Amino acid sequence: MFKEFKEFALRGNVLDLAVGVIIGAAFNKIIDSVVKDLIMPIVSALFGTPDFSNLYLVLGSIPADYAGSMAYKDLVAAGVPVLGYGQFITVAINFILLAFVVFWIVKGANALSRPAKKDEAPAAPPPPPEDIQLLREIRDALKAKS
Repeated sequence: MFKEFKEFALRGNVLDLAVGVIIGAAFNKIIDSVVKDLIMPIVSALFGTPDFSNLYLVLGSIPADYAGSMAYKDLVAAGVPVLGYGQFITVAINFILLAFVVFWIVKGANALSRPAKKDEAPAAPPPPPEDIQLLREIRDALKAKS
């Protein structure tokens, strides 16, 4: 059983997947920082709100004895039903940016992996198999007799 597990764990696909997950986790932190520290302040300046996570709609009543702040996270912690659409906007922007960056990485990797195009004529197609060639000769001979 140990031998089978070792073969499974050291298989190329499993190692590639593990490396991908580790790189993905590190890459996620970079994208989160790009969104949080670079993009969101610009978007927030355009829309006039400094923080999208505090955009919400209260769906229920706030308890009369509630003395906390009216911030989204505090209302949720108090059990007030709140529709946090600002949080969704932040996550959606994060996803779109991540997809955009991954698209450019894959596009760049594909460009690097393709062989460089040279000013050469395309290679001639391979000759047909011998049986096809023989059938063509027979066809041509029959046409010549007609």
